[in-house]
Amino acid sequence: MAPRWIVIFVALLCELQVCVCREVTLPAGPLYRVAGFSLSLPCTVSAYEGPRTQDFEWYLYREDAGGRQIGVVSTRDTGFPYAPFLSRVQSGEVRVERDSDDKARLIIQRLRADDQGRYECYTPSTDTHFLGNYSSSVTVKVIPDTLLITHSRILSGQPVIEGTELQLTCAASVQSQQHTHVSVTFGVRSSRETESQGHNLREIMGIDRELRVTPGHSGGFAKRHRDGEIALEKRRGDGGRDLYTLKMSALAPEDSGSYFCEAAQWIRDPDGKWERIALRTMELGNLTVQPLADSLTVRSVPTGVVSLQPGAPLSLSCVVSGLGSWNRSALLVQWMRRGSSGGVEVELARVGPDGVVLWGDDASRAGGGSMEREADGKFSLRLFSVHPADAGLYRCAVSVYAGRKTPGPASPATVTQRSDWVTVSLKTEEVRVSAVIDLPRRPLLKRGSTVSIFCNVSIWSRTPARVALQWRHTPEDPLQKDRSVSADSKGQVLAALTHDGLTRIYSNGSDLSVERVSEICYRLRVFSADQPDQGLYQCEAQVWAQDPRGGWYNTGARAESTTARLYLYARVTDLLLIPLVVGVSSALFVGVLIIATVTCCFMKRLARQRSRVRK
Repeated sequence: MAPRWIVIFVALLCELQVCVCREVTLPAGPLYRVAGFSLSLPCTVSAYEGPRTQDFEWYLYREDAGGRQIGVVSTRDTGFPYAPFLSRVQSGEVRVERDSDDKARLIIQRLRADDQGRYECYTPSTDTHFLGNYSSSVTVKVIPDTLLITHSRILSGQPVIEGTELQLTCAASVQSQQHTHVSVTFGVRSSRETESQGHNLREIMGIDRELRVTPGHSGGFAKRHRDGEIALEKRRGDGGRDLYTLKMSALAPEDSGSYFCEAAQWIRDPDGKWERIALRTMELGNLTVQPLADSLTVRSVPTGVVSLQPGAPLSLSCVVSGLGSWNRSALLVQWMRRGSSGGVEVELARVGPDGVVLWGDDASRAGGGSMEREADGKFSLRLFSVHPADAGLYRCAVSVYAGRKTPGPASPATVTQRSDWVTVSLKTEEVRVSAVIDLPRRPLLKRGSTVSIFCNVSIWSRTPARVALQWRHTPEDPLQKDRSVSADSKGQVLAALTHDGLTRIYSNGSDLSVERVSEICYRLRVFSADQPDQGLYQCEAQVWAQDPRGGWYNTGARAESTTARLYLYARVTDLLLIPLVVGVSSALFVGVLIIATVTCCFMKRLARQRSRVRK
C-alpha cells in the first residue's frame, strides 16, 4: 500500500484537476432492499485512460465474515465468482448488465438474507499512472418481506351485460422498521384476440406512493375517470390493513379480461430517489362483458294489425328486456309513426331519462294522449280518441345510456334498437262530398262593386258531419293569351271556414268576408273589387265527422269545385274620362295655335306701318 502522504497528494491533484484521475461511483448508502426481490446496483467509472469499454468486478464483505472479501461476479473473468455465488451466477440469478461502456450494474434477481453486507465495485486499471480511486462501496441491508395483499372476492367468470357496475376490493399492508410507502394498482389483461401478445396489459387506476390517484393512460381510463365513471378510494380496514376499492360504474365490452391487483413497497434512498423494493400481484379472476346490442330486445305489444273504430282509444306498449339492472342505465323511449303507404317517419312522443314526456306530433296531442312508464321495461302510449289521421305504422325506439343515470344532452347513446312495426287501421264509414261554385253574372260586375261567389256543398254520410271550406284565387296575367290554368295550379288561399265555424282570412290586399248562407251554401264576398281580384276562383270542401265520444275528426273525404272566372267591367266614369281628357287637350292645343297665329300676323302688320311712318 502506498504511503498515506502519497494518497493525500494524489487526491489533492485530482481535486485541483491538475491531472486525470479515475473515479468510480456507486449510489449513496445504506440501501434497504427486501429479501426475495431484486437488487440493482449501478456502478459508473469516469476520467479514465485506455480502452473505451471498462471492466467491472464486484465483491461482497459480509458483516458476519469478519471483513473477508467474497468475489461475486466479473465482466472479464468467468471464474471470478466464489463458491457462495458460483451457481447463482451460472443460472443467471446474479449477473452484470451493461448500460454503457463505462457503466454497469450488479443484478441479484432474488435477494437472500445472507446477501446483506458491503458491496464493492472495482475497475481494473487501464491508466498509464495509478491515479484516482479504482473502487467504491455501498452497504446493502436486506429486510424481511412483510408486504401482504388480499382480496375480498374473486370474479366468477360469468358474463355480465354492458353497463353493469363492477366493484373490486384489495387489502394491502406492510410491517417494516424502515419508513416505506405502499402503492396499489388495479389492472386488466385483455382477452381480445386483436390485442398483440405483450401489449394487452392495461392499468385501470392506482394510488401511488404519495397517495395520488392516477388513472391508466391506455384504454380511455383517464377520460372515464374525468367523467366520473371510474373511481378508486382508500380506507382503513381491520388489522392495520388498508382497503383499496375500485368502482367502475359502467362496464364496456373492451373491459373484458383477467383482472388483478398489484401492491408495491417503496423506499426513499439516501440520494432522494424513490425505489420500488417489493411487488406482489393478486389475481382477481376473469370477466366477460357482453355487448348490450347482443342482449337488448325491444318489441311492441300488440303486434301485427290493430283495427279500431273512429273515436276508440289506442293503447300500445313498448317492452324492453335484456338490459340487466334497471336502475343503472338511463333510457330514451320514442314512439315513431309513418303513413300506411310509407313516407317519412316522424316522432310522435318521447320520454327521456328525466321522465319528461314531449309530444312531437301536434295532431295526436290535440286528440288527447299519454305516455308513461308502467313498470321496469314497459312503456305505454295511449291515444284517447283515434281519428283517420292517426292510422299508419307505429313502432318504438329505445336508446340506452349504459351505466349512466343522467347523461348530458350531447352524450351519445350506447345502443339504439327499434321494435317491429304495428299497423293501426280505422274502420270508417263511407263519406261522399261534392262542391259546385257559382258566380252570378247579373247585375253586371264592375270595378268597385261587391262580388259574391257561392259554393254549394252536398254530403252523403251516416254520421253527423260538418264542412270545412277553403276559397282559392288564381290571378290572370293580362298579357297571357292562353288563359287556361293547369291542374297542378292550386292558387292562393284567400279565406277558410273551419268545421267549427271559425273564419280565417288570408287577404291578398282585398276586403273579404266568408259566411254560411244556408245548410249547404257558402258565400265569399269581395268588397270594392278591382283589377287584381280578377282571375279564377275555386272552392274546396272537406268533411269532418263526429265520433261516439263527441269529438270531431277529418274523414279525409274532400271535393274541389270547378273554376269560375271573374272579369270586371269598367265604370261609366272611367269610360268618359279618356275622351274628356283627349277633348280638353285638343281644344287647348287648337286655342294656343290660333292665338299664336293671330299674334304673329298682327306684329308683322304693325312693323310695316312703323316703317312707312319713318319714310
